[in-house]
Amino acid sequence: MLISGAEAIVRSLKREGVKVIFGIPGGAVLPLYDALYDSDIRHILGRHEQCVAHMADGYARASGKPGVCIATSGPGATNLVTGLATAYMDSSPVVALTGQVARHMIGKDAFQEADIIGIVTPITKYCFQLTSAKEIPKVFKTAFTIASTRRPGPVLIDMPVDVQREQAEIEFTDELDIKGYDQNPPWINSDKIKKAAEVLAEAERPLILAGGGVILSGAHVELLTLAEMLSAPVATTLMGKGSISEDHPLCLGMMGMHGKAYANYAAIECDVLLAIGTRFSDRTTGKFDEFAKGAYKIHVDIDSAEINKNVRVDLPIVGDAKEVLRSLIKELKKCKRLKPRNAWFNRVRELRFAFEQGVEEQQGSALRPSSVIKLLNKLLEPGKSIVTTGVGQNQMWSALHYLARTPRSFITSGGLGTMGFGFPAALGAKVACPDKVVVDIDGDGSFLMTEQDLATSVTEGIPVIVVILNNSSLGMVRQWQHLMYKRRFIAIDLKGVPDFVKLAHAYGAEGMRPGSLEELEKALKEAMKCEVTTVIDVNISPEERVFPMVLPGRALHEVLANEPKS
Repeated sequence: MLISGAEAIVRSLKREGVKVIFGIPGGAVLPLYDALYDSDIRHILGRHEQCVAHMADGYARASGKPGVCIATSGPGATNLVTGLATAYMDSSPVVALTGQVARHMIGKDAFQEADIIGIVTPITKYCFQLTSAKEIPKVFKTAFTIASTRRPGPVLIDMPVDVQREQAEIEFTDELDIKGYDQNPPWINSDKIKKAAEVLAEAERPLILAGGGVILSGAHVELLTLAEMLSAPVATTLMGKGSISEDHPLCLGMMGMHGKAYANYAAIECDVLLAIGTRFSDRTTGKFDEFAKGAYKIHVDIDSAEINKNVRVDLPIVGDAKEVLRSLIKELKKCKRLKPRNAWFNRVRELRFAFEQGVEEQQGSALRPSSVIKLLNKLLEPGKSIVTTGVGQNQMWSALHYLARTPRSFITSGGLGTMGFGFPAALGAKVACPDKVVVDIDGDGSFLMTEQDLATSVTEGIPVIVVILNNSSLGMVRQWQHLMYKRRFIAIDLKGVPDFVKLAHAYGAEGMRPGSLEELEKALKEAMKCEVTTVIDVNISPEERVFPMVLPGRALHEVLANEPKS
């Protein structure tokens, strides 16, 4: 039976278990949209293509399944670029479908033509351009496989409009067409596992650094088992938040530029560092050649390209985090006796106490960033809530003070640091997990970049909570100008910012502006019961800054625990 390329695309999506797509139509994808008319796949209409990419990304991070987004050719496709780069940097499985001009018009500067394959090749895991309707099943099967296996990442399929219209006898198959790509996890070197177990068993001051790869591989149970077996404290990267419950006694919280100072010092003083599923970002390590300088370093990662890229290690282990940790646990169980680590545990506790004493506690009813986020810790139930963030001070306050207690409960743009990510990612996460409370902790600068999708949240019935830490400025830029540019403030005051409460009402959402912690608690409780999105505008001082902080180019031991005295 003859069917169109567009019908084949819809059938291929259903074969991959796709239940929802985020998109914006245009001329070059209208055949596909016409085919979607008769499908039970839910389509969520965004208001900007960058936002639909972030929604698909948030859906993927919350669910662990590929998120799908659609844009038309030319400007629609190019508007996806920031969202795809965000997903690529954070290893998020997104499948992007873009319209393209007809095959015979490609390369002729046709209306709304863009070489999207050439544009996004550096920021995607793989790209396809359809050349015939018959290849659609194989291309889509391959695209979803590449996006979701080994180290996940975004894949783009470019769809010429005439291929969507083309009628053909199409055979649906699970056959893959992947040259040079093995979808199976890498083989794990057993000799290296034995060596790692020996080193960890003999370590006096072991430290585990858990990255986003622990969450992506579902290795949180194995991580906790290993940490408790070794009595080893666990620090996390920004992307690793939630890989271990942050209220566990062994959890030190986030390490790095704005990480916990005691986590940074633990990296300085440890004698063995086991890093799992992390790419050793400069924001985690500080100065590369000073990072954990005296430690024996074991690096576990599924991507061999990350080994020795930023930090030279003593023992590289290429493999899936879950499989490697299981193998390590099995090997360590053979050890007759593990070294006692009471002295190291006490030292870490001393570091924690010393630096926590040095941090000013927020008291009273003042609406300060730490107070706001600690209130969220109180109200949000583990396993029943997800927090997303914008980028800037709001993100770092969230990373420092929000207690992520389960995997996939903290979603943020780590590698690219994309302002505007938090709100559309929250919408995607809510679609993936409709029974969970989803809160976007945002800054006024970040929220302004994607606030137009309040319309999406209301019309599509996707209720989330947006808590805006509103300091009427680009707060992180202001902090850098304050600390590093002699307080020569320029281009950071957000004058003419709309009234966010009125803005929310204009879109049909709820809006509140609490004046105290008591009023904020009441507002949050009301928002959790509300059937539409609620924007809570929390005014904070522009003088609030994020500490601890390691200045760019400095080593972790140079961390500023508090505001330096002028």
